[in-house]
Amino acid sequence: MAVPKRKVTKSKRNMRRAHDRLSGSAFGECPNCGELKRPHHVCASCGYYDGREVVDTTDAA
Repeated sequence: MAVPKRKVTKSKRNMRRAHDRLSGSAFGECPNCGELKRPHHVCASCGYYDGREVVDTTDAA
């Protein structure tokens, strides 16, 4: 059975975990309105995707 011979120091443990962090979310600028939006998603502020309006964002009330 594999058992550690010595205690792993905090430094060695943290160096091993250095690449396990979460990466930041990718955002791009909407070509229609300039707001930030996720790639391959409809823009939440103007409702455009791939150069055409797919969601009506005007107030109906």
